[in-house]
Amino acid sequence: MSAIFDLNLMVRPEHIDVLGHVNNVVYVQWMQDVATAHIDQLGLGIQQYLELKHAMVAVEHHVQYRKAALLDDPIVLRTWLSDINSMYLFRQYVFYRPADQAVLFMGQTKWACVEIATGRPKRISPTFSQAYQPLNDQINPLDFTHSYTV
Repeated sequence: MSAIFDLNLMVRPEHIDVLGHVNNVVYVQWMQDVATAHIDQLGLGIQQYLELKHAMVAVEHHVQYRKAALLDDPIVLRTWLSDINSMYLFRQYVFYRPADQAVLFMGQTKWACVEIATGRPKRISPTFSQAYQPLNDQINPLDFTHSYTV
């Protein structure tokens, strides 16, 4: 199982704004979508969160829009974990167009562990810290010659 996760998609009409490119809000939705798909692949997704009674929730996003994605562009949403400590998990994102390997978007999310019933912060449990491992420094997530699609 790879520490990098790729999700392939095609830009559809509902992603496009009045300026003719993917709307900024859509990129944030894609961050959520690829993160959810990745945690499911790691075996500790939403269903397991409900069973454990605690979950990771986004507390901060940093985004950088680099180039426009257009209707019918096939793109890859790539994500990986960059750091984890007792309270927070940090996830990185790069969305790119394989046709020209253009980086369209880069982002980071800071996630915190909370008790689902109360919404109160909780130390990251060993269950989470074992499943969610940061990417090895030897791996370059911006090397688009490798595909990490499952």
